[in-house]
Formats: sequence, structure tokens, C-alpha cells
Amino acid sequence: MPASGHKYASLRISCLNSSLAGLQVVYTGHPGGNVHLTKKLSYNHAIWVLLAAFFLAACSTSQKSVVKSSVPDINAGKAQTTVSQTTTSLGLPTTTSTTPPSAPGILAPILSSPAPLTSIVSPALSNEGLWTPVGRMVGNNYALYITYLRPEANKPLSGIAWMDPKLLFATLYSGSISPGGYGWKYTAPIEPPQQVNLVAAFNGGFKMADSGGGYFSEGKLVDPLRVGSASLVIYKDGTITVGQWGRDVSMTPNVVAVRQNLGLLVDHGQAVPGLNPNDIIQWGSTLGNIPNVWRSGVGITQSGALVYVAGPDLTIVDLAQLMVAAHIYTGMELDINPYWPCFAYYTPVAPSTIATPANGQVLLSTMAHGPNLFFQPSWARDFITMSARS
Repeated sequence: MPASGHKYASLRISCLNSSLAGLQVVYTGHPGGNVHLTKKLSYNHAIWVLLAAFFLAACSTSQKSVVKSSVPDINAGKAQTTVSQTTTSLGLPTTTSTTPPSAPGILAPILSSPAPLTSIVSPALSNEGLWTPVGRMVGNNYALYITYLRPEANKPLSGIAWMDPKLLFATLYSGSISPGGYGWKYTAPIEPPQQVNLVAAFNGGFKMADSGGGYFSEGKLVDPLRVGSASLVIYKDGTITVGQWGRDVSMTPNVVAVRQNLGLLVDHGQAVPGLNPNDIIQWGSTLGNIPNVWRSGVGITQSGALVYVAGPDLTIVDLAQLMVAAHIYTGMELDINPYWPCFAYYTPVAPSTIATPANGQVLLSTMAHGPNLFFQPSWARDFITMSARS
């Protein structure tokens, strides 16, 4: 999938002289940079344009309009209809509260810290498979550990992140491109109230047209949920799991979000049968039609830990092998190709202070994006945050 090129647009009106006989329109959403259009208007025309601009600004204060465009999609291999958000603004100041919402409580008993992983490749590199606790602490406990493994001796390290959902609660953030341009409460950027307890964030799945599944969040069913699809499910208490829809997980009053993507990649602790290391279609169309690309996946261990895996130069077989080595019992592929996989975690100086890009790091330094990704209003894809319970 390509860079979305999506950016918020703003309309800035400025008087070029005291007679209001000039109008300057600046569109800040063009992928190649700002576009400046300057047009001299009559006094009467300028008055009418200014009135129209104020009306648009008032209408857009609480709503986002939907704009469709056709852009090439390297994950789908063809042009796709995408949705972006456009807002108008006259530069009026806004205020944002940093008061955190009430967080779900810690669920006892918390999980034990993860045991070292067995290296797939022998001999192992120094510290390969050994966990390092990182990120904001929850009380006196670390809720996030990271390590690295290679799927083959001649391939680079992939990153693995282990998270305790009893110390962390999950939130699905929805984008204007995936799943679509709705008035989402949770959408990029992560706002200050949510930064207060943010620990980590990671990418979601394919665009819905390519996902082979559905999407449900904030009471909205964007695409029908499909029986048999691999599903990331979040519940009212913030717990998160991964399973096959209709077998392991299903709709209940406690379900608040479901993100489906293809079928399960790991089932009962084993890679699903029939995986082809040369596949470039079934598990997502790859950039350059080569099987070795950036891939990401997520799953649940038998103990209930959430584990995220991502790395470069991976075939679908490599990704499944890494997920099994990370003790994922039920797992699914997330997004692929260089631009999309991203896992960031945040370590504020004090547990009570907010997460920011300045105190963030990414799981792998070679990821296309830094820890600022999920703080960008222009990020139009779905993602998941993991935040500290109270």
C-alpha cells in the first residue's frame, strides 16, 4: 500500500488591503506542498466570499466532511477509492483538555514476565530472544517487553513486543482511509487526555477492500463481520484478544471493537497449513511483486499476553515462524510493505506525565515511521493503542 498522501486541508482567508479587494486562499493539504491561489476580487465579491468562509468554518467545527479520491494501492495492485478528511479553519484558537478519562482498573493476577525465547537460528546472536522491559511502567510493573529474532541466518532481526492486557487496555483508532471517513471519536492524532496513560501503539490491517473481513467500532459496523476471518477483538473492560470469528470470538454486548484481516496465520500454536514462501497475493499484494517484504502480525499467547511481530525481508512463512517462536497461540497478519508496519512505545520521565514523540521509540530503527506517526493528524489508517490501567 502506498503512502496515503492524506493531509488535513485548511482554508486561510487574508485581506490583502484595507478595502478587502483581495483574497488569498491557501490549501495546505497538497502532497507536494502548500498551494497558494491568489485572486483579486471586487469589494462586493470579497465580502460574499468572507461570509461564506465564516459559514463553512462554523459548520465544520464539530463535523468532518468526506472527500473521495482515486489513488494507486501497491497492496491491492490497482487503483482504490480512498477517503480523506477535510476541515476548514480561519485559525481561531482551540483548547484541549489534558484531563485523562477514567482508565479501566488493573486485572488481577497480572501476567508473569515473559521467559526468554529460543532462537530460530543457531548459534543465536548476543541477546537474541532475551526480553528487555521498556515503556511507561504501570504502578511498579513493566507491562511491555521487547526482543528480537531472525527467521533465517542471512536475514535481519525482526522485532517482537510482548504486552500484558491485565496491566494495559486497548483502544482501536479508526482512520479516514481505513476503515473510512466517519466522525470517529478515536482517530489520529492521539489527543492529550489519551497521552496521559499511553504506553504503545501499533498499525492495523489492510484497507477494507483488501482485508477479506469487516470492521466494527464505536457502535458502527463499517463492513460486515465475516465468519472465519481472523479478528482482533476489544471488550468494554479494555481486554483484547485474537481469534477466528464465529469459532473463538463472536459479537456480544461486551464487544466494543472488531478489526478483521484475512484468515488466521497461526492457529493452536502452529502456522496454518499450506503457506507458500513465494506468495505475493493471498497474504497481501507485495510491493514489487516479491515475497520478501516488511510484514507485521499480532496474536495472543495461551497465558493471554498480546504479542506483536514485525520485520523486513519476510515471507509469509517467515512471519508465521516468528509468531510461533514468540509463543503466539492464535495470530493474524496485519499490514505489510515498507510504509505501513509501525510499533512505537513511550517512556515519559514520570509515570504521571504524557507520552509524546520526544519520549517515544520505535521497535525497529529501520521502520519507515518514527514515534510521531500516531500523533499526526494526517495519519489516515487504523491503529491500536495500549494504555496503562489505573
